[in-house]
Amino acid sequence: MATVTYLEAIRQALWDEMEQDPQVFMLGQDIGTYGGAFRVTAGFLEHFGPGRIIDTPISESAMICAAAGAAMMGMRPVVEMQCIDFISCAFNQIINFAAPNHYRWGQPVPIVVRGPSGGNVHGSAYHSQNPESYFQHTPGLKILAPGTVADAYGLLRSAIRDPNPVLYFEHKYLYRRLKDELMAGEAGVDGLVTIGQARLAREGRDLSVITYGAMLQVALEAAGRLEAEGIDLEVLDLRTIKPLDQEAILATARKTSRVIVLTEEQLTGSVAGEVAARISQHAFEWLDGPVHRLCCPDTPVPYSPTLEEAYLPNVDKLAAKVRELASY
Repeated sequence: MATVTYLEAIRQALWDEMEQDPQVFMLGQDIGTYGGAFRVTAGFLEHFGPGRIIDTPISESAMICAAAGAAMMGMRPVVEMQCIDFISCAFNQIINFAAPNHYRWGQPVPIVVRGPSGGNVHGSAYHSQNPESYFQHTPGLKILAPGTVADAYGLLRSAIRDPNPVLYFEHKYLYRRLKDELMAGEAGVDGLVTIGQARLAREGRDLSVITYGAMLQVALEAAGRLEAEGIDLEVLDLRTIKPLDQEAILATARKTSRVIVLTEEQLTGSVAGEVAARISQHAFEWLDGPVHRLCCPDTPVPYSPTLEEAYLPNVDKLAAKVRELASY
């Protein structure tokens, strides 16, 4: 057992899978000699060699095409996007080839596309996005967004072993800020975390907050603050965005009868909207108020630190939303 950062947990998961399975290899921009833009793969080239740690040109579409071809030949590629924003450059390759390939003719495509997502680091609109909702509509994909050190490790190992494409969104704000103890095996065999299973991060009785990624920490901090006011929040960490754990979502909605869905994405067309719709359809008779969503406004992520702070959901905004719904 050791105390590690969120980033170190991701690094360890990659290292452990590459040690265990010689079919796992990585490709991406600057992941070899430089060790990655955020130093996730520092030292990998020296240990695993250039045949398994492959520096690529700046061509996300080519990276996904090469990975998909290798996966179809029995390899397990992990593609690093230097920032997840640029996954859009490979949109066609992911949604029209890699994702539906297994359905079309029975050929699995076991690739993982991982990269830093999210804001609050003053990275501007091109380095701060949360594009998960673009891909939620696509059959054949799994989408993961860990919000804890253990999940950053366990979900990534599970993703690499999955027989089909997995998008793995790692929040850059958590990289070196979030620390916890990590022990291989604590979540199952080799520390694996089951894809598609939400986790009850905090039990409560008055109101449920459903969230994932960095917003999990916002929800837990708000819960601690509101406890002093006599409001007991339940916090459900989705962990997996696709497939959603509908059973866990409905269970917490039925338990507390009031729900806020908290995500760091633009409001319109959001994952939060899908969660809210499922609750409204399948748990309406248990609700004592409307399902609220707390997301970002429908604008690009501002570069100005002051504007970005106003743009992002935070503890104060969530606490105000909780008070509003609790008094409904």
